[in-house]
Amino acid sequence: MRGFLIGRWQPFHKGHFSIIEEISKEVDELIIGIGSAQKSHTLNDPFTAGERIIMITKTLKKYNFPYYVIPINDIEFNAIWVSYVEALTPPFDVVYSGNPLVRELFMEKGYTVKKPKLYNRSEYSGREIRRRMLEGERWEHLVPEEVVEVIKEIDGVNRIRRLMESDYY
Repeated sequence: MRGFLIGRWQPFHKGHFSIIEEISKEVDELIIGIGSAQKSHTLNDPFTAGERIIMITKTLKKYNFPYYVIPINDIEFNAIWVSYVEALTPPFDVVYSGNPLVRELFMEKGYTVKKPKLYNRSEYSGREIRRRMLEGERWEHLVPEEVVEVIKEIDGVNRIRRLMESDYY
């Protein structure tokens, strides 16, 4: 059985990893969709699709679990979005998502849809991790060490801080 999980992964954190660990007990293979793949260099979506792919693949490479990471751009047309996802991915049997709209769209198309258990949501949240980066607080313990390495390699913390700057004097 093949599952499909989509998220923005901004950045990929230990909560995401815990969800993937749980899903790996239910499916033989997992398709990991990089949602909003076209977005980057904003406070809500600071990392590129390629950077997010590296974060995920470096983290998961040490586990013997088949997965595929596929970027998926937004199309702003909900009625055909599931068909768009199907065109970009291998076939899958079950969908995992915490997003109510995603769950509804796949259920309407007849998929089995499951809402994954969220782990320590107050800390394991992309928004919280980005806030900590902006405020100069500790954030590294909330993401896998491979993600820390990628963010350091691309100078991601300073990118987020630069994006916060105003063009007003």
